[in-house]
Amino acid sequence: MFVVNHRKIIFTLIGILVVLSLLSFFGWGLHFGIEYTGGSLLEVNYPTGRPLNTAVDTELAPLNLGAYVLQPTGDTGFILKTRFLTEPEHNAVLGALSQNGKVTIEQKNFNSIGPVIGGELKRKAIIAIVLVILCIVLFIAFAFRKVSEPVSSWKYGVVAIITLIHDIAIPAGMYGFLVHFHGAQIDILFTTALLAVLGISINDTIVVFDRIRENLRLNKEGRGKEPFDQIVGRSLKQTYLRSFNTSFTVILVLFSLFLLGGETTKNFALTLLVGMIAGTYSSIFLASPLLVAWNNHQQKKLSR
Repeated sequence: MFVVNHRKIIFTLIGILVVLSLLSFFGWGLHFGIEYTGGSLLEVNYPTGRPLNTAVDTELAPLNLGAYVLQPTGDTGFILKTRFLTEPEHNAVLGALSQNGKVTIEQKNFNSIGPVIGGELKRKAIIAIVLVILCIVLFIAFAFRKVSEPVSSWKYGVVAIITLIHDIAIPAGMYGFLVHFHGAQIDILFTTALLAVLGISINDTIVVFDRIRENLRLNKEGRGKEPFDQIVGRSLKQTYLRSFNTSFTVILVLFSLFLLGGETTKNFALTLLVGMIAGTYSSIFLASPLLVAWNNHQQKKLSR
C-alpha cells in the first residue's frame, strides 16, 4: 500500500524525470544518422594496427566533412559516417585515413544512402512505433474486456499508453545526453532499441494488471467489499518479487553487453538497459497507481 498511498509524490518525481528527459531529447536538437538523412558509410581495416581516434580526427579535419561519426569496429577497424561523398572526396578520405600512405588500410565497405531513402526510413520508423503502441493497447483492451468495475477495461489501455510514453521518454532523454555530449546520432539501432523497450516494458505492466483483474474477480465472487485501492496494493505486493527477478536477469545481460560488447553496440545496449529499468519501475510506481487515481477521481465526480 506504500506505493498507492504515496502516489502523488511518486507522480511528481516521475513527471519531473519525464520533463527533463524530453527537454534533453528535443532541447539539444535531433541529430539523425545517415540512415535517416542520407550520406556515406565507409568501413576500413588496419592490418598493422588501428591508430588512435584523435590521430584520425586530425587527418580528417582539413577535409571539411561537417559533422561525422568515427566508430571503432572489431580490433583493427573504423566505421566512418559522413554526409554524401563524391568520388574525389571518397579518395581524399581514404588518403586521410591512411595518413597519406603512411599506414596500410583495407577498404571493407563503402555505401551511400540518398536523402529520399533516408526520409522513407524515418517515416517507416515512426509508423512502426505508432503501430506497436496501438497493437499493445488493443490487446490490453481485448484481454481486459470483462473487467468493467470499478475501472472500465479501456482505461487499462489508456494507462498503458501513458506508461509506454514514460518508458520510451526516459531512454530517449538519456540518448539526447549522448547526442549532445558524445556525438551520438539517432540511427536504426536507436529506433530498434525503442521498439524493443516498448515490447519488453509492457510485460511487467500486463502482469500487474492481470493480478489486479484476478483479485477483482475473487473479491466479487466472495461478495467482498474490499476497496479498489487495497486490491491494487495487494496485487502489487504479490508481483514485486516476480517483476524484480524477471527484470534483473535481463538487466544483467544488457549490462554485460554494454561493458563487454563492441563499440558499435554500446549505445544500443545502454538505451535498452535504461529502458528496461524505466519499464520495470513504471509498472509498479506509475501504471497501477494511475488506475487508483483515475478511479478515485471518478468516484468523487459521482458523489457530487
